[in-house]
Parts: sequence; structure tokens; C-alpha cells
Amino acid sequence: MTVATLVDTHCHLDFPDFDADREQVLAACRAAGVTRIVVPGVRATDWSRVLDLCAWHEGLYPALGLHPMFMADHEQNHVRQLDDMLREQNVIAVGEIGLDFYHGDDDREAQLALFEAQLALAAKHHLPVILHVRKAHDEVLSLLRRFKPPGGIAHAFSGSRQQAEQYLALGFKLGFGGMLTYERSRKLRELARQLPRAAIVLETDAPDMTVASHRGERNSPAYLGEVLAALAAVRNEPEENVARWTNANAASVFAFDTRKTP
Repeated sequence: MTVATLVDTHCHLDFPDFDADREQVLAACRAAGVTRIVVPGVRATDWSRVLDLCAWHEGLYPALGLHPMFMADHEQNHVRQLDDMLREQNVIAVGEIGLDFYHGDDDREAQLALFEAQLALAAKHHLPVILHVRKAHDEVLSLLRRFKPPGGIAHAFSGSRQQAEQYLALGFKLGFGGMLTYERSRKLRELARQLPRAAIVLETDAPDMTVASHRGERNSPAYLGEVLAALAAVRNEPEENVARWTNANAASVFAFDTRKTP
């Protein structure tokens, strides 16, 4: 079955992993019905590449942020530069931002300060946020309540049902990707089955977190249909219906239709 349209709400198509065949990947996306792709920036040095890529390709939408896993690459003036970029450039979100305490919290205070500064910018510029969260859901939820950005997506969500409900109460959607295609992901698949339709958006996080059929390989946004199929299967719903409401959920977060074209 070919789905008419799908939205990949999280794909690092600017990464060097795609330098050799980016145009072919985009052609494969179009053939697979993936017509909109959100491309989050992760470092200040990457922002111009993200913006250029999205300017030259229809259906690609830029977000800009400073990722917590690249703390060594962030400089003190990058938050000010981000403020300027959000004012001057036509982006649809602040991201990828968040907290990552998976490897401990040696840089905990620096991560918190950076995340708080970017949440303040999202609120200032009235932009949703794309969240990266590992071992830090409680801290992230607390700061979202404090800074009140206008919604967004908790990317690659793997938290509890209780945490999911807290994100939903704050106006956030939850991103589900390649991990949903693995039968061993029982807790994640059960969560995807239980959540209300309005909670879920699709993503790939390509080139990372690939689908089961491409285990050990580079992920691609062209594989988004496999995530759709897995979600439809666990919810026992037709793929066409799931595509329709996940697309609507993505459109409720991102202002796709108001973004200027180059």
C-alpha cells in the first residue's frame, strides 16, 4: 500500500551521513509518500547548513537549537546567535534542545542553564520546541511548566504513561520512530497502543535509530512508512487513518503552511 502523504517530524538530513546520496534519499522519500520533513539543528556550526538545505528543497522545514549531547561545541555567545537567527530566519521550531543525563550529570548545571535559555527564547519568539530527553523527564517537565513554550514534541519518547500524560497536559506531542518496529519494544508498543490519537507524531531520527528491517544500517526518512505500519498494527487501525491523524497532529505543532518558500 502507498500512503499519500507522511510527515517525518525529526530527521537530521543535513548530517554528513547523507552527503553521498542526499538527492537519492529525497527521491526515495517522495516515492514513499514522505512529503514533509522537519530538520532540527544541533550546533551553531550546523545552522547555516540546515537553513540552506531547507531553502533549496521543497517540503523540508528547519528548526534550530543547541543539543545537550554537544555541550563541548557550544560557546557562550551561541544563545545570543540563536536569538538573532530565530528573529531573522524563517524556522518552525527551537530544537533539538533538552537534557541528557544518561551518562551522569557532570555537566548538569551547564545543560540546565542552556536548556532554560533556549526555552526562554522559544517563549519569546512564540515557537514550539523539539525536545531531546534522556534520564531527565522530571526536570524537563518542571522547566516546561516554568517557561511555558507554545507546545512542541518530546522526540523519541520512551518514558512512562504518567510522564506521557504530563507532556500532553502541557500541549506536547510524543514522537515515535524506528524502535516501534522492534517486537522486543513491548513497553513502547503498549504505550503507543494506549495513548490517545492526539498524542502521537511519526519520526525517524535518521540517520540514527533505524527500523528493524534495516538493523545495523543507516536510517532513512524513506523508511517512515514502516513506523506507520508498526503503529497501525499495534493500534489495530488502518494505515490510512493513522497517517491522517498523525499528519494532523504534526500540523498542529508546526506552522507548515505559513512558512515562506524560497
